[in-house]
Formats: sequence, structure tokens, C-alpha cells
Amino acid sequence: MTDRIDRYRHANAPLPEVYRFWPLFGAGFDHLGDDGRPAERRLPEVGPDEVLVRHDAVGLCYSDVKVIQQGQAHPRIYRDMQTRPVVLGHEVSLTVVKAGEHWRSVYHPGERFIVQSDIYVDRIGFAYGYEIQGGLSQYNVLDRRVLAGDHGSYLIPVQPGTGYAASALTEPWACVNAAYQLQYRSGLKAGGVTWIIGTQQARDRHFTIGAGFDRDAHPARLLLTDVPPALEADLKARAVDLTVEVMDVGDINNPQDALVDDIVVLGADADRFETAGAHLGPFGTLAIVADMPLPRRIQIDAGRIHYDRWQVVGSTGTDIGRACSDVPTRSALKAGGRAWFVGAGGPMGRMHVQRALQLARPPGTILCTDVSDDRLEDLCGSFAAEARARGIDWICLNPVRRDEYLHGLEAFRDPGFDDIVVLAPIPAAIGAAADYLAPGGVMNIFAGLNRGTLVSLDLSGAYLKGTRIIGHSGLTIEDLRSTLRQVESGELSPNRSVAAVGSLSAAREGLLAVREGRFPGKVVIYPQIKDFPLTALPDLKDTLPGVWAKLDRGQEWTEEAENEFLRQMLP
Repeated sequence: MTDRIDRYRHANAPLPEVYRFWPLFGAGFDHLGDDGRPAERRLPEVGPDEVLVRHDAVGLCYSDVKVIQQGQAHPRIYRDMQTRPVVLGHEVSLTVVKAGEHWRSVYHPGERFIVQSDIYVDRIGFAYGYEIQGGLSQYNVLDRRVLAGDHGSYLIPVQPGTGYAASALTEPWACVNAAYQLQYRSGLKAGGVTWIIGTQQARDRHFTIGAGFDRDAHPARLLLTDVPPALEADLKARAVDLTVEVMDVGDINNPQDALVDDIVVLGADADRFETAGAHLGPFGTLAIVADMPLPRRIQIDAGRIHYDRWQVVGSTGTDIGRACSDVPTRSALKAGGRAWFVGAGGPMGRMHVQRALQLARPPGTILCTDVSDDRLEDLCGSFAAEARARGIDWICLNPVRRDEYLHGLEAFRDPGFDDIVVLAPIPAAIGAAADYLAPGGVMNIFAGLNRGTLVSLDLSGAYLKGTRIIGHSGLTIEDLRSTLRQVESGELSPNRSVAAVGSLSAAREGLLAVREGRFPGKVVIYPQIKDFPLTALPDLKDTLPGVWAKLDRGQEWTEEAENEFLRQMLP
């Protein structure tokens, strides 16, 4: 048995003539697989500019489910799926088994890697598990898109002793880490398009603009709508000196620029804010310069806050330049603060909570909310004792138990939460939670809602209290490298995120389980093992007791459990 595992790890066993994979031919689970089973294909020959890899472990992600639901309508798919089916799986750990002539000095059999799934060639995206065949296949041939794309190789080396599941789950963990390292502009975009909009309230205030409209930095184009006369005259005079193009915009519904980098509304005018906001571009800033609350809640596109990295800022003063810089946008959790994780019981929620607990300077209070008592119970079983051992006030509430939930939240009404992290893509929940932000508090919308999803928010806090609403869940190749370093140094354990395991034949059931939220953690598929049904870790006690005995406290995946699993399950 040891010889079999050694051969597997060194990738020196004979290669099969055929391999199995899960093709997706269109939208819906009915189009996944060959009559609901994996398909088979002859193992291809490796060309001189290609590398053959073996997929060892794959984490299933709700993003995979979105592709199944949308099919060719998915923004990352631009192919005829009926003739060229998609193979999902971007959270993947792989091993080189054969390198073509041009790559033999670079890649060697037995070397292990993870993949930065966002692959670009000439700035065109070819994501792994989307346009490029993904991990729900036993083998894959990698070409120059992966090996020599815009950022060089998208393969990141993995140390031999690192677990396969831990390696595969580095990708979602890197997304979690990256969410707390977001950076935002603290001024008008130099060389960009700025739109300043006056309101009835602005007529009697004397506005100025300092930093951001001078020799050091200034927009290339300035749009003006109903700006107070004194400010308008000053801006136009300075624009001539700085060679800034100025345009008067009479119709707020049609600024003539397709997308604007910065929109500044002078006064608490909710209607103007909403109308102008529709024209904000990616990485844009919406600023309110006012000294009184907005008269009503704002309808804002939460999908664009998440995907386009918008920020809403403001100031109560009259210097427009300070609206972006008075309170720089923070993304890291506040040390010793009060943190609320909305939808904490799901796979990604557990990662965020685990990360918060393990920070060198963690929050002083952690509130976890979820609509499932079972998930909350599992979350407490995993983390409550650890939190309390670190002196963290640990609280769990279920919104379904409405009276208990509201009573528990009321204790935080004043002063509120320093951080609210949203893992549940529910507009009403986002709007309600944002009302509990403390002065200087940050809401991070990690769960991606579709662009066009409006959320009702009281954005007066952006300028009256310095609150921020941010969000993103993407990552760079450096995010992935740094997270892998944490894993391999022992600082981070992705294994604690594993909730269920199965073979390649169980992938369809695993994806259905992800869609239904059946497990509190991640589903991991091992494409190379013998057929094995999707199994929750505690249930291994009955099916593979030798593996179960090596779990941590009978419920958490470990390297030892994975090794025993492979000893028993490799063919």
C-alpha cells in the first residue's frame, strides 16, 4: 500500500488509456455529465508546448453552481457549450505527470501546483474551470494560456508535504484574505472624469476644492451640473490653467460620458444621488458633501459595490477635496472591535470567522448569525471554545427566532458594529444590517449579488459618521501565493473548512449539495480514488472508521485523515 501511495505522489505509475470528466453542455443540472454520470475520453498525447497534469483534489464552489444555472449566459463563458462543453472546478490541486519537449526543463513529473484561476492572454480572460477545462476531470492538458499568459505561469508550486485538500482550498481562502486587503482611492482620480452636482441645499454654502484639483493631481475632464456660481467660476478658471476639459451637463440623466470616475453631490439630495450614481464606472467613488442627513434611504446597486469596487464617502465640510480623504476607507477588521458575520454558518462564512479568530489582534466581540440552527451549532462546536480562550465575546443568533434575534441585536444598537461582513446575498439583510454600523464602521459585502441588485441603505453615515460600505471577492496571483505561504507555514489550516468528501462520480451530488447548502463547510472531490459516495466527515465513522479515527475531534479533516483516505481509496 505504501508503494502505491509513493507511486501516486511521484506520478510514476503507468498512465491510463482513458480518463473521466464531467462535461456541462448547457444551463441546468440535466445538462451535466453523460446521462448524469461522468463521461470518458481517451487520454490525449502531449504536444511539445503542453504539460499533462493530474487533478488530485477539487473544492466545489457556489460559483460552479452559478455556471450550471446560467450556462452560456454566464459572463465567463463565451463558447458553444453543446459542441464544446465546459468542465468545472477552479479550486484545484494538481500534479505534473508529463511535460512536452519545450517544458521538460521547467516541469517534472511529481511536481505539485495550484492554479490562479483568473488566467489572461492578451487581456482576454480564460478562467480555469470555465473556458479552460477544470478540476472535475482526472487529467488535463495545459497549454501556453496557463503556462505563459499575461502574468507568466499561472501555476504556483506546492511543497510535497502539503495536503491535497489544503492545497485546493487555498484558492477560496485567498479570496477571504484578499477581502481584508482592499485598497481604495483617497482622492479624485488623477486623469479621470469627475462630475460635480449642485443641489438646492448647496446654494448658500461656500464650497472650495483643495487637493485633487491642482498641479500635483487633477481630473482630465470635469462635468458640472447646477454648481454654485462662485465654485463654478473658480473651477473653470483653474481648469484653463490645468488644461482640464470642462463640460456643463444640463440633463442629470445624460452626462454624455458613458462612465464617470468620481461623482460629488453637494447637498443631501437623495434623488440626485441615485440618478447620478447609475453613471459611476468601475473603482468609482460617490461622495456626498452635506451637513444634514439624507431625507430618505438610498437605492444603490450592491452588485456594483461588490464587483466594481465602488465606495461611498463624504464630508460635512465645504472642501470637496477632503470628501474622499477625511476618513480613508478601511478594509481590515478593527482590532478589539465588534464584528458581525451575516450568514456565518456557510462554507465561506466559516472561513471568515476562522480567520477573524486567528488574527494576531482579533475583534473583541464576534457575532455570528445564520438561519440554520444546525449550522450555528456546528460553528459553535468548531470555534466557540477557541474564541473564548482568546478572550473574545462569542455570540450566535438565528434571525428565524425573531424575538431572541432582535433582543440580541438591540444590545449593539449603540454604539454599533465596527465591522459587518455579509456572506448571505440577501438585499433586505444587507440593508437592515447596515443600520447597525458604528461611527467609522465598515460593511464588507463579500457575497456577490448580481449587478443591478438594488439595496436600500441609509448613506448619511458616510459623511456624518465616516461609515463605509465596500466589497469584493476576487484575488490576484500574489494573494494566492501569500495564502499558500500561510498554509505551508502552519499559520492557516484550510482543512478545518472541509465538511464532506467524495470521488469524481460524486461530484454531481456534491454540486447539488452546494446549491442546497447541505453542508456547513466545503465539499472536496478526489478525482483519482475509487468510486466513493459523497460523505459528511462525521459519517466516515461508519464507512471508513480508520479515516474517521484520524479526524480532529471526529469532525475536522487532517493531513493524517487524508493520507489514510488515500491509502484505502486509491485504486
